[in-house]
Amino acid sequence: QVQLVESGGGLVQAGGSLRLSCAASGRTFRSYAMGWFRQAPGKEREFVAAILWSAGYTDYADSVKGRFTISRDKAKNTVYLRMDSLKPEDTAVYYCAATQRTGSNYRQAYAYDYWGQGAQVTVSS
Repeated sequence: QVQLVESGGGLVQAGGSLRLSCAASGRTFRSYAMGWFRQAPGKEREFVAAILWSAGYTDYADSVKGRFTISRDKAKNTVYLRMDSLKPEDTAVYYCAATQRTGSNYRQAYAYDYWGQGAQVTVSS
């Protein structure tokens, strides 16, 4: 029903920046929240950021607060993650996700019904 297509991953040096995009498509797309999660090798998937689609309220993991910015373009059904001051510890596969369930816990992966394919972000030192 809903498909999420990610783009924008790549290799960057520490201190650099990247912007990830996640475009949602589907006849009945209406999102309560869209979020970004990441998973590094050998680690569990962790919450990065989320945005409530309607009002634009944002929330961030402590590890990225002040460095990452989540935003959305309602007209394009697209969410972005601007990543600044990247650190090697940010290296991971980044997944975007969407949930249509109003009031769900957007900081938890289980709240999301749709997932992007993942975008590799590698930060070199």
